[in-house]
Amino acid sequence: MASTPKPGDYGFNAYIVDAMRTAGGKKNGRLSGWHPADLGAQVVDSLVERTGIDGAIVEDVIFGCVTQSGAQAENIARNVVLCSQKLPETVPGYTLDRQCGSAQQAIASAAQAVMSGTQDVIIAGGVESMSVVPMDSNVTDAVHFGHGYPNGQIIIDKYGEETVKQYKRFGADPQKFDQFVGAELLAEKYNITRTECEAFAARSHALADAATKAGKFTAEIAPVPCKKMKGETPQELHKVDEGLRPQTNMESLAKLKPILENGRMSAACASQLCDGAAAVLICNDRALERFKLQPIARVVSIGLAGTDPVTMLEGPIPATKMALSKAGLDVKNIDLVEVNEAFSSVPLSVAKAILGGDLTKLNVNGGAIARGHPMGATGAMLTASLLNELERRGARYGLLTMCEYGGTANATIYERLPKQSKL
Repeated sequence: MASTPKPGDYGFNAYIVDAMRTAGGKKNGRLSGWHPADLGAQVVDSLVERTGIDGAIVEDVIFGCVTQSGAQAENIARNVVLCSQKLPETVPGYTLDRQCGSAQQAIASAAQAVMSGTQDVIIAGGVESMSVVPMDSNVTDAVHFGHGYPNGQIIIDKYGEETVKQYKRFGADPQKFDQFVGAELLAEKYNITRTECEAFAARSHALADAATKAGKFTAEIAPVPCKKMKGETPQELHKVDEGLRPQTNMESLAKLKPILENGRMSAACASQLCDGAAAVLICNDRALERFKLQPIARVVSIGLAGTDPVTMLEGPIPATKMALSKAGLDVKNIDLVEVNEAFSSVPLSVAKAILGGDLTKLNVNGGAIARGHPMGATGAMLTASLLNELERRGARYGLLTMCEYGGTANATIYERLPKQSKL
């Protein structure tokens, strides 16, 4: 097994100086009145202010965003810069789409840039307003105007027969790949029952509620003013994830109908539609010395995977294995694991395939089922939460992974650095 990468193995290390997020806002809730570019700028400005950097040293802003239509079109990363009060207009920006893993990929792309030395200081993150720009509206609006479906004829020829076969069992439309079907196929493959799915959903709400009451998220949240699209706007700052339902229990979940015919999962076992943004300051050794920055973590390794797009959501398993292999680490070395809760079956499949069924270090403060999943921002939001919890525990290694539409996945391993670490 290869040794763990050391400083200088790739030219430079990629360090996390700080990571911040907004609290999640429910669809049509307390953040729904924000233009997504303005919301992204709010968290970027909070990050710049807290780190104390001069915004002019930032060489690029890389933001993830999934539904790049309307208010989220035309390179929202650049529009975030132009909305910022802390970054000058000389800072460029670009937007990327790796579906649910977009912000995690933004961090990975920033890490690769500073490790190569082509850039030294980057802000990476993401934003998604699922209130202003509804999920899949970039597809449905285009189809309405006759601009076609994303799946080309060759994809249909390659996967159409299997798609029709599997989707027919669940009463789903085989015209496009369906994450709900993928979640069910994943549950079947790893023998995950409806009871297990519902227990995991209830766990997510209970853990997130307990973490909120204990103030565990306070350090990572950038408070922003409430701004509702409709109805009366509370005259206060939004500082608490809006989707928490601490009253969730197994009895209430058992009464809900499955999303699909013959399915195991109800809507309560899926991530919540959400508005939110997050930003991470990333730099290399040269920038740390030049600007006297204090890192909180180091990017140890990055894993990527592509899997069957019909099942779609199994990618975190091979991506995690790749990240561990590149780091020269065993899963036993990992102190905390964050798996995005797109559906209960995703983290549960990772637990069964990678963690031997052990949930003790998995999503210890709940996840997207309780706190929401603003698709283009979630990877950076979970990064902030993971690094925050590593610091609180004095733990060393944390792993973040998530599934993505189309059968891809990201995985990133971070090493916490003591606050007074000498590099």
